[in-house]
Amino acid sequence: MKAVIAIDSLKGSLSSMEAGQAIAEGIYRVDSQAEVIVRPLADGGEGTVDALVCGMNGKMHEVRVTGPLGIPVNCKYGIIEDTNTAVLEMSGAAGLTLVPVEKRNPLYTTTYGVGEVIKDAISKGCRRFIIGIGGSATNDGGAGMLQALGFGFLDHNGNQIPFGAKGLECLEQITDTYVIPELSECEFRIACDVTNILCGESGCSAVYGPQKGASPSMIAQMDQWLSDYASLAKERYPKADVQYAGCGAAGGLGFAFLTFTNAVLESGIKIILEETKLERYIENADIVVTGEGRLDGQTVMGKAPIGVARLAGKHHIPVIAFAGSVTKEAVECNANGIDAFFPVLRNIVTLDEAMKPENAMANLADTAEQVFRLMNIQMRKIK
Repeated sequence: MKAVIAIDSLKGSLSSMEAGQAIAEGIYRVDSQAEVIVRPLADGGEGTVDALVCGMNGKMHEVRVTGPLGIPVNCKYGIIEDTNTAVLEMSGAAGLTLVPVEKRNPLYTTTYGVGEVIKDAISKGCRRFIIGIGGSATNDGGAGMLQALGFGFLDHNGNQIPFGAKGLECLEQITDTYVIPELSECEFRIACDVTNILCGESGCSAVYGPQKGASPSMIAQMDQWLSDYASLAKERYPKADVQYAGCGAAGGLGFAFLTFTNAVLESGIKIILEETKLERYIENADIVVTGEGRLDGQTVMGKAPIGVARLAGKHHIPVIAFAGSVTKEAVECNANGIDAFFPVLRNIVTLDEAMKPENAMANLADTAEQVFRLMNIQMRKIK
């Protein structure tokens, strides 16, 4: 039997590869001769760097950059040396979790550190980038990132505008005289699973501003500043398109990538599946195993396990999934390629106990063992 395992991380508990290895252990208890392949999985959000670095023989790097509040933070990112590819999550440099609740205010939070991470990777020879842009604390339209890369975002005196969305209020001119020359050689695959445009009722300020600390009056201001910024960008950069689906991601960071760099916005799971070449591994498998921390109604909305299931479906391979917990709505997964799913909790415990790595690994291994014992019975009957 050949089983390919590609399970998303159990956030706060196990990485993708750790979860996969636990399931593999359960399978080997049943069939020590089985061919079991564990591949990394993520959806472009948290865990993407760890998954790709671990699964693609990459190396982790760490750089000290400007955090969202202007205070230095350490940001980890990965480099896949075979393809000169850098993998990073913008949240490592400008994420909401880096800002205490009482200090959340998108008028002043910046993406400058994201640009600094990109510069560091460029200096190490990277020219391809995979960037997850979820979980931002910012609404500056990517201005900070672009400033770090050498763009001039200038006020009426010719000085760089201040950090944060409020800096856009005094933006008068955008220049590219001092942009680092290597940027033109770079390609960016941006993992983006939201479809928000830049401005308006479905724009980034209105939809995501409140969770970043914005009041209704601030939302209206930021929306206007972003609109003015986009109009100014359009004068010099024809690619500027405020109606492009996803350009409002990460407080307008999607707009910045699309307008000023050689970038495409893509589904996070699409990027991960292609970069890890998962189809190559599963095309002749007997069964595919996937899952995530919680299977629910949102799982079918483009999350990682469904991406795996659809890929397996192309080759008519059965798919099972394991999860820390499941909801009633998870039944939708059965209509979207997951043939059967199984929660792994085996007794009544607290959330903290369930998420302890040693408990999660034991639960995954034990559940996988029992599921594959049942499959063995079925296979013996067929023979």
